[in-house]
Amino acid sequence: MKLTKKIPNMVTLGNLYCGFLSIGFAASGQFKNAAVLIIIGMMLDSMDGRLARMLNADSVLGKELDSLADIVTFGVAPSFLVYYTYFFQFGLLGFIVTGLFPLFGAYRLARFNTSPPKSSLHYFVGVPITAAGGILAILTLFGNWIPNIVTTVIFTAMCFLMVSRIRIPSLKEVPLPKYGTIVTIFIGALLYVIFKGTYEEFPYLIYIATPLYIAYLAYRFIRR
Repeated sequence: MKLTKKIPNMVTLGNLYCGFLSIGFAASGQFKNAAVLIIIGMMLDSMDGRLARMLNADSVLGKELDSLADIVTFGVAPSFLVYYTYFFQFGLLGFIVTGLFPLFGAYRLARFNTSPPKSSLHYFVGVPITAAGGILAILTLFGNWIPNIVTTVIFTAMCFLMVSRIRIPSLKEVPLPKYGTIVTIFIGALLYVIFKGTYEEFPYLIYIATPLYIAYLAYRFIRR
């Protein structure tokens, strides 16, 4: 039973480790691998909270651990990814600018963690860092088809939207898993990449994570 209670935290730590690996892949020039690992982190992030509730394993430790994992995987990792793929050409200025993303993300997380519990039932105040980091990862994944100026504009917009007071529908009452739309888009994009014959550029972990996540979605659907 004790081991069962630890499963959600293990999933959260897996999310954090994906962020660390993403930074390492980006630093070594494997940008698509780095982007995929952020997406895998999104999958794990969408699972830990639900697993905690299913296993009756909610805890303050788990919530704090989730925030720490989020700032690494969806704040620091996307920043390094954007820097190494585009902003590096601006030297120190580019490094400073990309460093703003995790700062805004950390503020967004702190504000969310200290907000009244009922305030987040129907909407988020500002764009969640998970969604912002995932969008940057997807933009990088298909960077060959997206102009750098588009990535720059979206990067800047995400920074300010995270700390804005704009209300974003949480979609928690919609019968779809958290971040299900983004993950579905990614799976479709993955199938396209495999069809084009470039699958060898991606880490083998994605071929484990994707079927596991689909199985999780199926389980959630049956549970309803």
